[in-house]
This record gives sequence, structure tokens and C-alpha cells, in this order.
Amino acid sequence: MIVNKIEVGYLMENCYVISIGNDALIIDPGSEPEKIINLVGDKNVLAILVTHYHFDHVGALDVVKNKYNALVIDYKCDKLNTIGPFNFEIIETKGHKEDSVTYYFKDDGIMFTGDFIFKNAIGRCDLEGGNFDEMLQSLRKIKNYNKKTILYPGHGDKTTLEEEILNNEFLKVINNE
Repeated sequence: MIVNKIEVGYLMENCYVISIGNDALIIDPGSEPEKIINLVGDKNVLAILVTHYHFDHVGALDVVKNKYNALVIDYKCDKLNTIGPFNFEIIETKGHKEDSVTYYFKDDGIMFTGDFIFKNAIGRCDLEGGNFDEMLQSLRKIKNYNKKTILYPGHGDKTTLEEEILNNEFLKVINNE
């Protein structure tokens, strides 16, 4: 799997286009649809994955969905999915927002976490739909996945679950429970 990232919008949200061969998925089309379309190129977009419905993650959703006539996958979908050559699990990771999910591509060892986990941080829980207790539950759940998993967050640089368990203050506390 090839993972390409583009930062969009004034909040510099990470939109990802992942591909296997000519097939692609778009994750969190936040804004600037023309930049996303350029990144996709001539790939066959099978679906759009939404980690949560904050404006900076879905601002270009309608334009991109209509451009590619693509299926939208989100928190309401089945937890295990196969779309073309892509196999992934949808993990409920509430806390930042009540509809937050993480997409786990086990065979590739990667997760797209949206605003759930960042490098050395977690998503804010004080915005509408946020809940710190639910965030703690989500952190407890995620720490049990393969530690070598690469995390691709909604903002900032990628990291690994192992790095976050060792360095992220919130996960360190959960890990010591």
C-alpha cells in the first residue's frame, strides 16, 4: 500500500490518498478539493473514509464524493470492511468527538487516527461532542493493538503506537494502570 499525504486548509489537516495498484481510498477530505483531486491523479477512487465530522476533516467531502461517485465510509458502517483490495477494521475511538473512528489496516500495519491520537498528544475533548472519559476508554482499547503499527493522524507527523505508549503522557498514564 502506498500512503500519500497532503495538508489542506488553514488548520493544516492531513488528507490521505492510499493506493494499491490503480485503486485508491481518500481519508478525510478536509478542504481544497482541487489539491486532493490532483493528488489522486488517474487513480480509481473506491471510497472516502471519514474519521469524524468536524469541518476541517469533511469540508471537501461533497465535492470529492461527487467527483468520483464514491462510497462514504464512517462510524455508521460495519466494523470490518473489504473494498477492492483494501481490508480494514473500523475502531470506535470516541473522545475527541462522539463519531470518531480509527481505520486499522492490519495487513499493512497502519492506522488512520483522525484527531484521536497525534504524535505526543491526543485530540481535544473540550469541543462539542468531546468527552474525556470516552477518550480514556478509547486509549485503553488502542494500546492493545500491535505496537509496531504506524499511526497517521489528522494533523502533524506520523508516529507509531509504540512511540506513543512510551512518550505520549496520556498513553503512559493508561499503560501504567
